[in-house]
Amino acid sequence: MWEIFVGIILGMVEGLTEFAPVSSTGHMILVDDMFFHTRDIFTEPVANTFKVCIQLGSILAVVIVFKDRILNLLGLKKEINEEQAQGQRLKLTQVIVGLLPAAVLGFLFEDYIDKELFGTPTVLIGLVGGALLMIAADWFRPARPKVQTLDQITYKHALIVGLFQCIALWPGFSRSGSTISGGVLVGLNHRTASDFTFIMAVPIMAGASSLSLIKNWEYFTLDALPFFIAGFISAFLFALFSIRYFLKLINKVKLVPFAIYRIVLAIVIYFLAF
Repeated sequence: MWEIFVGIILGMVEGLTEFAPVSSTGHMILVDDMFFHTRDIFTEPVANTFKVCIQLGSILAVVIVFKDRILNLLGLKKEINEEQAQGQRLKLTQVIVGLLPAAVLGFLFEDYIDKELFGTPTVLIGLVGGALLMIAADWFRPARPKVQTLDQITYKHALIVGLFQCIALWPGFSRSGSTISGGVLVGLNHRTASDFTFIMAVPIMAGASSLSLIKNWEYFTLDALPFFIAGFISAFLFALFSIRYFLKLINKVKLVPFAIYRIVLAIVIYFLAF
């Protein structure tokens, strides 16, 4: 029962933080290292695989929230709005351009990231570094963003946002924090940058999680399976709530409040852990 409880708590942390610009991976590593030590309950490969694979629960939540847009991208549903009536529409190829840089780097350096960067010291660096990036994005963003909807995004926008996503391969920087910052800097408003971030997250996170499942299939033993299932369900339910709340909030509060939270969290964790 203890393993199921740990899975639920870590799934809750994942779901609540995956799409806020605060780093879900960083929070899971910190919570696990400080309170649960799942590497001791199971093994380090099982613990690391769990942290990656429960992201599938969060991804399922994104698919549900953005189901119409995703079907539209796949050509399975026609969605007419003002931009599309003028021949403009977010294209699947633009999403692919956005996710390719991080997908390639993640594939090349996956083993190094898992072995060397999944720890409290590196997460603290990522939390502070990501906070400074977010503050800079709000400080230097255009006074009047030109891109107000997803259908106004160009290939150039998509590529730049995708390059910013590469920063998030360092645990603690936050995928959404890095990509929303990049989007804001190139002229997307905060809501549009968030929407594009979440849509890009579906293939790249699903791909990373599926690859981890395939490579680490032997760790899904009968003893560990309830741990994984509890984490998946918990991450899905809490992500479903947090996505809807965050999208209503981001245009109002921008990025600086999240950056301040990250810096305060890093200071607190530093004094508690060291």
